[in-house]
Amino acid sequence: MRLLLRSLVAVTAAIALTQFVAPASTAAESTGPDGGAAGAQWTAAEDGPQTYPNVYIEWDVPITMSDGTVLKANVYHPADAAGRPIADPTPTIVNFTPYTKLGSMIADSMLSIPGLSDMVVQLFRNIDLTGTPISGLTDLTKALGGGLLRTFTVDRQLIKSGYTQVVVDVRGTGFSQGIWDVLGPREQLDTVETIDWASRQSWSTGDIGLTGISYSGLNQLQAAAKNPPALQAIFPVVPSRNPFRDLVAPGGAVGVTFMPMWLAAVNGGKLVPDMTALLQGRFDMAWLASRLADPFTFVDALLEIFLQPDIDQLSPKVRQLLDSGGDLRRSWETDPAQITVPTFITGGWHDVFVASQADVYRRLAVPPGQKQILIGDGYHISNGNESGRPGQPPRMDVLQRAWFDKWLKGIDNGIDTYGPVTMKEQGGAWITASGFPDEDAIEHQRMYLSPVSSGTGGHSVHDGSLFTAPSEWPETLTVAPGLTGLCSRDAAQETIGIVSVIDACGKDSRIWESNGLTFTSAPVGSATTISGPIAVHLNTVHDTADGYWVATVNDVAPDGTSVTLSSGQLVASLRAIDESRSTRSPNGDYTDPVPDLSLDTRQRTEPGVPVTLDISIAGVDAVLQPGHRLRVDVYAGNFPKGLPPLAILLDSGLRPQHLLLDPAEPSYVNIPLRGNPGW
Repeated sequence: MRLLLRSLVAVTAAIALTQFVAPASTAAESTGPDGGAAGAQWTAAEDGPQTYPNVYIEWDVPITMSDGTVLKANVYHPADAAGRPIADPTPTIVNFTPYTKLGSMIADSMLSIPGLSDMVVQLFRNIDLTGTPISGLTDLTKALGGGLLRTFTVDRQLIKSGYTQVVVDVRGTGFSQGIWDVLGPREQLDTVETIDWASRQSWSTGDIGLTGISYSGLNQLQAAAKNPPALQAIFPVVPSRNPFRDLVAPGGAVGVTFMPMWLAAVNGGKLVPDMTALLQGRFDMAWLASRLADPFTFVDALLEIFLQPDIDQLSPKVRQLLDSGGDLRRSWETDPAQITVPTFITGGWHDVFVASQADVYRRLAVPPGQKQILIGDGYHISNGNESGRPGQPPRMDVLQRAWFDKWLKGIDNGIDTYGPVTMKEQGGAWITASGFPDEDAIEHQRMYLSPVSSGTGGHSVHDGSLFTAPSEWPETLTVAPGLTGLCSRDAAQETIGIVSVIDACGKDSRIWESNGLTFTSAPVGSATTISGPIAVHLNTVHDTADGYWVATVNDVAPDGTSVTLSSGQLVASLRAIDESRSTRSPNGDYTDPVPDLSLDTRQRTEPGVPVTLDISIAGVDAVLQPGHRLRVDVYAGNFPKGLPPLAILLDSGLRPQHLLLDPAEPSYVNIPLRGNPGW
């Protein structure tokens, strides 16, 4: 009976949709980054009249987990002209959020005012500060107008087209009971159980999709890897498969900006009581008890990392995070090869999770078309900032609607022929590709760091060059920790895009470079593409028992503007490489050296003794236009993006560090290239 009901609903929805878009049998094939004729149909389907005129909301619906903990959800139903929920079951979209559904409700309530949603979208899209010192603000406002608001809160157009949307407070957050198990095993089980619960409700056809941004994107990948039977498709926006490596401690240095800010926001939000229930005399005392038992989740661990001077005295909880075999750390890592449902990922070259987004796409166990990725040249909160115009991808909400229409309703709309890789080439245009990187089209080339002046980096501590052969004589260059990183693209990345508002920080690295070593190539003679992960090999010397190194890869314009394309960092004592995760080019050079990042394999440096470090630079796709140069910057710190744990910081003493440029043991960058730079 349920199978028959699902079929009837799918047929009804498909017939209704044909009033506004091309019939399923004549769906246009997608072409180019904007989707061509098919993309226009997707936009028409999202922006045009919908099957149902209203939305009916069930507030704070209790969902009881297998351990008795009650989660709270808002359930949004399609409704008729009188505001009554429709009787027919629909496919269901679930969003698990730690940011409280109260926030989603407030934003949705404002956007549900007739005409306001479209007005807000157009307002944000039309703000253009290009040419001003704060033109970076335009990227943020355009993201809000690019569908990001609807994917973060609730998409009423999606609901009115014939979907039910369920927004659930993660255990221990919002109005849900329990202790917040940050991306842990119990939280993952909650998601699977909620998917099952939603599939069995009378208003659901049993076909479930997952949506959401950031944390909710991670949550989707974790749940999909467990293959719950009712789950049919996911749409994770700026997700991560490994938040420890991507955000908590990339290269072994712990984030000192985003993590405290984020924990304060989520912990603060979870302490806001349900005032409606309180006034009505039905206040949830189990909610209160759980908040009193754990008011500041994970804050103690973060403080311990920053304040405990003795590694041997770290608590078991922190060791579980800082040791590669720790249960907590392993629970955070998702294996995308276990995901078998259609998956559409969105990301950004400067997103806080950029290191794993393309990796998730590559590892997914579904064919291209059923897996897709869209990567823009933006930050965590500016995802979708370039969308909705000719040559640009459709808005985020448009793509999400098309994705669920295809995989939950069976509508042949051509979304499976989009991409499968749609990306903005830094320094270039939006393109589509069959994969990233295109291994058959690139060649890896060593470019050696040389002390010889390039004549372009006089503002830095030392102006060096990049050559195709190592220097003939050794030289040692010294670089010290500093604070110019406060105005840098890494600071913009760590603040999820906020610092990028200032062009001198988000779009030009010369302020940061005043405290670093620069190594710059000759100009390229023709357009040259850098595509894929990058590896920097440094021969270093320390005066203490540890150090902290940062490397960036930049595009230098003829006017001297230095734009950071991507970056990487590494604590010297955590240099042991996990070979099972790493990749190499045919000559044996690393293309993506993945450090173990475990206290169990830590190796202190010996003062005065050279030690080689292999630093992974997150993969990019960028075009060096004729006359532009490639630059590698080297720094001895990366504040405010990160600081090593206090015990490691004390070993390094924040002392100057030394880069040894020795022809017998050269320092170099291994660059994946397409084209002929003429070097």
